[in-house]
Amino acid sequence: MQWVTKLIITKTTTKGETMKAEVSLDTFQDDMKSNFSYEGSQALFDFLNQMEDDFNHPINYDPIAFRCEYNEYDNLKEVQDDYEGIETIDDLRDKTTVIEVPNSEKLIIQAY
Repeated sequence: MQWVTKLIITKTTTKGETMKAEVSLDTFQDDMKSNFSYEGSQALFDFLNQMEDDFNHPINYDPIAFRCEYNEYDNLKEVQDDYEGIETIDDLRDKTTVIEVPNSEKLIIQAY
């Protein structure tokens, strides 16, 4: 998988104005380092960029919201410890967004 290096985002200023900006992978990883592994933040960054492309609409860059909305787990067993009724990765996909971190068993899920 080739990683995206910039995310086009929108920011709302204190005056309520909306502006477009680019966020680099390095900036994103720095903002996410307390909640996500290096590889996990790359996978989340790539996922958000793909969403932006799919919907043809910039993402509102809110690192705090990203850290609250998405959780990284080392493996499916850890997810199962937090959520009842999850037997397989497909069960999890039926309930929420699942981002698989390449070359690992790590998963990022949208909290539900």
